[in-house]
Amino acid sequence: GSAFGIASAQPRAILRFDADWMSRADDRILKHLADDGPDTPKEMVDSNRVRFLAINARCKTLVTYGLLVHLGNGVYDITREGGEYLAGELDARDLAPE
Repeated sequence: GSAFGIASAQPRAILRFDADWMSRADDRILKHLADDGPDTPKEMVDSNRVRFLAINARCKTLVTYGLLVHLGNGVYDITREGGEYLAGELDARDLAPE
């Protein structure tokens, strides 16, 4: 806000703590699933939110680190930890692969 109490029109930027193992597409994948619910890599590509060929591999990596869960039949969803990462409440550098 300002000194006059007028609310800023700018949304507050969220500082996310990504890790070396993450790619630029990971935030888009997590955001898509947070906004739209469970989805397949093909549907994520078709939604134009994510545009790259290795989306399936990225989803598997995000599952390995606990930010996504594989529900079966190629469908992924964001986990509580994935939501915390998006909100800037979790440092992905602290995650270990399972």
